[in-house]
This record gives sequence, structure tokens and C-alpha cells, in this order.
Amino acid sequence: MSTALITGGGRRLGKAMCLKLASMGYNIALHYHSSPIEDLVEEIRSLGVKCLPFRYDLTNTRAAGELLAEVTENLPSLELLINNASIFERASVKETSDRLLDSHIELNLKAPYRLSRGFAILARKGQIVNIIDGNAVKNNSAYGAYLVSKKGLMGLTTMTALEFAPAIRVNAIAPGLILPPPGEGEGYMKKAAEKRVPLKREGDIKDITNALEFLIKNEFITGQILFIDGGEHLR
Repeated sequence: MSTALITGGGRRLGKAMCLKLASMGYNIALHYHSSPIEDLVEEIRSLGVKCLPFRYDLTNTRAAGELLAEVTENLPSLELLINNASIFERASVKETSDRLLDSHIELNLKAPYRLSRGFAILARKGQIVNIIDGNAVKNNSAYGAYLVSKKGLMGLTTMTALEFAPAIRVNAIAPGLILPPPGEGEGYMKKAAEKRVPLKREGDIKDITNALEFLIKNEFITGQILFIDGGEHLR
């Protein structure tokens, strides 16, 4: 049975992807930092697969290598890496402190870089799926550090897809209005969808997990950014 490592797997999209992959028969290496994960671990195990939690702060330079080593020691056949963990803080480029910039680059870009590098060295075959953002093709600097980090991750996706082929496929999912940002409610989602999304509605978390399943099962796709955003990136 293959193992999937999902970073930031304790909440929101990460949690949904853990449950989806478990339902597909993957053993789950659930990375988390501070989210409560005990109930989720038991829910995943109830689906008939193994699930082990791994707590690491991925902004630490050594954490990616230590995480991969511990996962491969405890769960066999690591064949799927989901780079999902990220932070999302509002600040324009002029408002961004060095601390804020460093924190976003470390978690949103450097950690996926290190994990992808380590995965390619350890795994003889497999897949990497990076979780980006539909806004990564735009230039709205209201979330300057966040957007720069996701633009970098988009570039890393295509670069590693070419370097790691044919043994490892690398793709990305770019969500749009799927979940409200922290501090925003459902009213925000409806108004934003009407204004920004050609399909005039927000998406559902199942749209993301269905996209993940599609990328995993289609063995002739690599280097692609799959926008799950109702066409928002086209504007």
C-alpha cells in the first residue's frame, strides 16, 4: 500500500485531501504544526489505512529532511507528496516587513523546494502535487509576500516536472474561492464570487479533492497547473 505525505494536513484543504487519499487506499503521513489532529487521525484510520502524525515546523531549515526521513522509516512506499502547508497574511509590498516576507518564503516556497528535492532523491517513482493559488497569475500586491511565494511555487512546479521526469510527475492545483479567508464568513464568498468569478458562484472543497484524484490517476499529465476557480484567473 502506497503512502502519501500531506503537509498542513490537519485543517481546511489539507484535512479534506487526507480523507480523500485515505478513501483511495493511501496510508497517510499527516504533517501538522499546531492544529489539533487526534480526531482526524482516528477518522482516517477508520477508513482501513494507516495514519501517523508528524509534527514539524517547516520554517526550520532542517525540518524537511527530518520529516522525510521519519516518514520513510515508519511508513513504507512513499509515492505521493502534497505540498499544501502555507501561511496567508495581508500586507502590500510597501507594508511587508522582513519578518513577514521571510516567514512566507520559508513555509510557502522553501519548504516545498526542500521536500520536493528530498522526495526526488528518496523515491524511485511517484508524484508531487503543489497547492498554489488561482491568483498566482495575477499581480495584486495586497498580499505581497504570499503572492510572491505562490508565484515561486508555480515556477518550481514546471521546473521540477521537467527535471524529475519520467519517474516522478509534478503538477499543481490552484484553488479559487473554495473556502473563506480567515476572519471572513459566507457573505464574503457570495459577494466575491458575484464580482470576480465568471461562473458566478464559489466552489466546493470536493472540487479540489476531485481535481487531486484526477491528477493522480491520469498518468500522462505533468507540469500542469490545474485552476479550480470557476474561471477567475481569466480576468
